[in-house]
Amino acid sequence: MNPILIAVIVLGAIGLIAALVLYVCSKRFAVVEDPRIAQVNALLPGANCGGCGFAGCGGMADALVKGADKGSIEGLNCPVGGADVMGQVANLLGMAIANGEPKVAVIRCNGTCEYRPHVTEYAGLRTCAAMHATGAGETLCGYGCLGCGDCVDACQFGAIHINEATGLPEVDEEKCTACGACAKACPRNIIELRKNGPKGRRVYVSCMNKDKGAVSMKACKVSCIGCGKCARECKFEAITIGHNLSYIDPNKCRLCRKCVEACPTKAIQAVNFPTPPPVPNEGAKVLNSNSLNPLNSPKK
Repeated sequence: MNPILIAVIVLGAIGLIAALVLYVCSKRFAVVEDPRIAQVNALLPGANCGGCGFAGCGGMADALVKGADKGSIEGLNCPVGGADVMGQVANLLGMAIANGEPKVAVIRCNGTCEYRPHVTEYAGLRTCAAMHATGAGETLCGYGCLGCGDCVDACQFGAIHINEATGLPEVDEEKCTACGACAKACPRNIIELRKNGPKGRRVYVSCMNKDKGAVSMKACKVSCIGCGKCARECKFEAITIGHNLSYIDPNKCRLCRKCVEACPTKAIQAVNFPTPPPVPNEGAKVLNSNSLNPLNSPKK
């Protein structure tokens, strides 16, 4: 018999056997995917940002379907899609969900160049992760923002940028989805997701320095010194002091802003509050009161 023909027959037989083995294995070990996973995935925004706690929208969809099978999807939330998307998912799965309070990223550092001057020049790889690995960076504060923009690169929604004048990141509240990507990218953990608050109003400590007061003030003029004046002023027990640093619990804070007035270093920020009216001049007040008093009017 022709050797070429024999080789063709042998190879054909091997291919046929391999095909049969693969067919049997595919049937024996087949994994049937719940069709609802694809339907839920289609409702999710497809950002794959990881803000939900899963690697991507596919993982979130799988968790939602499994949660529905167990009777609850509480605790699962898509920060990008928000309440609208989660409502559609809940309707699809026949579940009810509680409306979660929206959050926004806040920058817990106010150490601008004015308050935290540079004392050295970094010449390495220009990323926050690399600079943090080498030490304190270009200032004396080993806790503050490094200003290289790792958070900017991590944000897929263009909601954060570096202010060239201050050297600090700023968050666009209208674009922020609270996905948490910027917080994960920051090696110094100065970005926190906080409750958006009524009318976007929030009060928080804009500092992460855990050094003692004298040391932290040497590094930054607006550093929290852990003096406790804010905690003593708060009537709602919303402020705690730990590791020489104050923290305001957003769940307890009533936005009275008394802590802002009590802070000697102005380390506490109050955002989106209306600007108070200017205080009238004391001399003008006395003059006006005299002019309106008939007893003080000149005699004719």
